[in-house]
Amino acid sequence: MPRASFDPFGRCLLKSHALLFSLLTAPLLASAAPAKTSPGAVVLRGARLIDGQGGAPIEDSVVVIQDGRILAVGPASSTTVPAKARVVDYQGKTLIPGLISNHSHVGQVQDANMGAGNYTRANISRQLRQYEAYGITTVLALGLNGPLLQQLRTQQHAGRGPGADLFGADRGIGVPQGAPPTLGGRPVGEDQLARPETAEQARQAVRDMVARKTDVVKLWLDDFGGSLSAKMKPDIYQAVIDEAHQRGVRVAAHIHDLEDAKMIVRAGADIVAHGVRDQPVDAELIQLMKERSVWYVPTLSLDEATFIYAERPEWMAEPFFQRAVQPALRARFADPAWVEKTRAEPKSEKARKDVAMNQRNLKALYDAGVRIGFGTDSGATPLRIPGVAEHRELALMTEAGLTPLQALTLATREAATLLALEDRGVLAPGKQADLVVLDGDPSTDISRTKTIHAVWHRGKQVSGTVDTFKP
Repeated sequence: MPRASFDPFGRCLLKSHALLFSLLTAPLLASAAPAKTSPGAVVLRGARLIDGQGGAPIEDSVVVIQDGRILAVGPASSTTVPAKARVVDYQGKTLIPGLISNHSHVGQVQDANMGAGNYTRANISRQLRQYEAYGITTVLALGLNGPLLQQLRTQQHAGRGPGADLFGADRGIGVPQGAPPTLGGRPVGEDQLARPETAEQARQAVRDMVARKTDVVKLWLDDFGGSLSAKMKPDIYQAVIDEAHQRGVRVAAHIHDLEDAKMIVRAGADIVAHGVRDQPVDAELIQLMKERSVWYVPTLSLDEATFIYAERPEWMAEPFFQRAVQPALRARFADPAWVEKTRAEPKSEKARKDVAMNQRNLKALYDAGVRIGFGTDSGATPLRIPGVAEHRELALMTEAGLTPLQALTLATREAATLLALEDRGVLAPGKQADLVVLDGDPSTDISRTKTIHAVWHRGKQVSGTVDTFKP
């Protein structure tokens, strides 16, 4: 991932090869029509186009793709279609940019089981293919990654492996006898997490992660609602943040409560990686986040996943859900005893309240102008299903009061900006040709993002309807 550096006030100054490319080429690409003859070009014609920048959809659009990038985009009436290009007719469809997750995990879950043993090439490849088939073309695996991450990340960046492009927060930094807890009762692998006891150990952990070219540093601050015996001490998280910033790397923090969010933002964290769920956000947090340009990733669907599959069993009749859910988990959802237990559990009631508070806080922060990213914590537990979670996140954002176009902009342009990726996230000249073809129009009904007709990644169609996806 392109690195970020910091000015004396802690604001993130983005520097990247992708940005340089866009600065040098975008004006030329935007102002020039495609060559009259472009062998190898592909033209997507006739669809409604949502470009990811928040504006009204373009009806009857043309997108010209060559060498994996968008060469031209606009209304069919004013966009030149090069001769000898292959034309794909998408009349009646809608095009949106490929979705980007700022908070997911890979290799933690296999079927209904969790544990370090799941961090394998085959399992992660399956998950990345699933993300891609569901329209998520770029994923940030935010912590608990093993040494395999570096190989897989290089492979995915080069387009040598199937599935979503992969970025990662390396191992992550947790707390001795604290967060993150075990993975489904199984220990987190020693090569997946650092638990420093001193500030110097914390600094060394950051140095090690930077040496492995981590994209961001992840830390776990809270005590999971008092269920753990310890929280991260201020001298530890301050050492993590200071060391990371000295080396030009940003820090994402796992939080739940308002006071923890304020503490970690004051300390200099760059990304609040979960929503505040214990109480309404206040003016102090809003001011802190705006002054310091801190990103907020609400992960609304995280808590909903605790109870929603017990409350909506009819979803499992839909191919959209069937293809994403592995057999053991599907059997669990069909078990009446599991359904009854889940509906009645106190943690389900707490999760319902957390979702409502999270939605309230998202709307308040969005309206106040805080920078909002897009993520779900998908892949962290069996119930947080890759691909499905991201579409639920969009629905929950609109339930919170955002418009469909606002939610889509967060999941595309803003998510790319959070990751300092200037080469994707919108459908515009010079950008990577990552896009999702839908049968419906999500600008009027966000649930239509589930009507996936095809996914294009780096200028090539990589999948069709989700009912053809083979896990």
